Amino acid sequence: MYRLRATTGASLMPARTASQSTVSGTQTIQRAALLLRLLTSHNRTGLRLVDLHQKAELERSTTHRILQGLIAEQLVSQHPSNKRYFLGNSIYEMGLAAAPPFNLRDICHPHIKALAQISGDTVFLVVRSGFDGVCVDRQEGSFPIRVFIMDVGRRRPLNVGGGNIAIMSTLTDAEIERICLVNRDRIAESYPNYSEKTLHERIAQARAKGYLVNNILEVPRARSIAVPVRTSFEGSATVALSISAVDDRMQPSRIEELSTLLLETAKKIEEETAALLR
Repeated sequence: MYRLRATTGASLMPARTASQSTVSGTQTIQRAALLLRLLTSHNRTGLRLVDLHQKAELERSTTHRILQGLIAEQLVSQHPSNKRYFLGNSIYEMGLAAAPPFNLRDICHPHIKALAQISGDTVFLVVRSGFDGVCVDRQEGSFPIRVFIMDVGRRRPLNVGGGNIAIMSTLTDAEIERICLVNRDRIAESYPNYSEKTLHERIAQARAKGYLVNNILEVPRARSIAVPVRTSFEGSATVALSISAVDDRMQPSRIEELSTLLLETAKKIEEETAALLR
C-alpha cells in the first residue's frame, strides 16, 4: 500500500501498516528485555555502552536510545563518573512484587533430602537467575563416592549443567538462542569441553522424556539426571532438581529408576506450590 505525500516534489512513499508497527514495537520490547537481562547478569560491575551493544549485537545508536528510555522509566541507571549502566530502582520494586508468596527452598528441602536418602547420591536444587543457574540447596547421600559439582551459592551459565539445561528445555527456542549468545564468551573461557550441539541434544531429550542425562563437564566420569520444576502458572520453569553420581552408578536400569523418582518429586513440588498460589 502506498500513500501520496503532499510535500514539495511529492513522491510515492510506502505507508506504515498496523502490522509493521506491531512488529517494530515487539522488536523494541525484545531488545529492551535483552539489555535488562544482560545488566541482570552483570549488575555488580555494571556494563559500558560498548559492552551492551556488542553483547546484544545491536547498533550502538539503537542500544543508547533504548537505554535512555529505560533510564527515563527508572528501569536502568547510569553511574555519573564511570558511565556504566546498572539496573534501576524500579526493577528492585518490581522484583519484590513478583516474588512468590512462599520460600521455595523451604518447600523443596524435605523433598531433596528424601531424594538423597533414597538414592544415596548427591542432590541439587538450582534456580534460574538471569542467564545463570544458582545452586540454592544440596543434600548428600550415603554412598561413599560423592560428586560435588557445586556448593550452595555457586553460579554457572544457564547452558552448563544438568539442572540448568532442564530449565532451558522449558524455554522458547528464541530465548535459548539469546542465552547461548550472551554466555558464549564466558563458556569459551571456562568450559573447553562444552558443546552447543550436545546442549541441544539434551534439551531435545528433556522435552521428549521429561528428564535429561548429562555428562558433568567439571568432573570426569560423572553424570547427572535432571528434571525441570514448574513452580508458577507460567509455562517455563525457573527451578530444577538433579541427582549426580559416578558413571558406575548411572547404568540404564538405575537411570530409569532415578528419573522416575525425580519426576514424581517434581510433581509433588509443583502441586504444593500450585496450592499456595490459588
